[in-house]
Amino acid sequence: MKKILPILMLLLGSAAGVGAGVYLRPPPAEEAAAPEELAEESSETTAKEEAKDELPIAGKEYVKLSNQFVVPIVEKDRVSSMIVMTLSVEAPEGQGQAVYDLEPKIRDVFLRILFDHAAIGGFRGAFLNNENLDIVRRNLRDGAIKTFGKDLISDVLIFEIARQDY
Repeated sequence: MKKILPILMLLLGSAAGVGAGVYLRPPPAEEAAAPEELAEESSETTAKEEAKDELPIAGKEYVKLSNQFVVPIVEKDRVSSMIVMTLSVEAPEGQGQAVYDLEPKIRDVFLRILFDHAAIGGFRGAFLNNENLDIVRRNLRDGAIKTFGKDLISDVLIFEIARQDY
């Protein structure tokens, strides 16, 4: 009986797992769309693209910088936390490659601004409120425009920001 019980439990557990898998299986994928439906979808896509050209972002390109920015927060001569940010820049259409070519210089300018912001205590407390984020965004934009001109970078967007306390 002692040897049969583990085998019985194994079989019962396997059966329950298979039953749960069958019960929770997602519905089957839809069949391939008919040609008429594809033609309707392509005309809807064209209409959406035409509407997109009328938006205020026409003529602008958004370039996500390839790596995150890591800013240490130093308190009492030791690192107390780290800020990790993902940034993107707004550039005139067609300037994306120029932004990528200048990315090391852009990262240097942005890191200097972020380090200065951290040094004055800008990332302490409730640093995620709109007022504090607007200050960071404005400082980054002003530094980029001062260094590269509005012809290359017209705005800076913060995609992600996180703080890891130690």
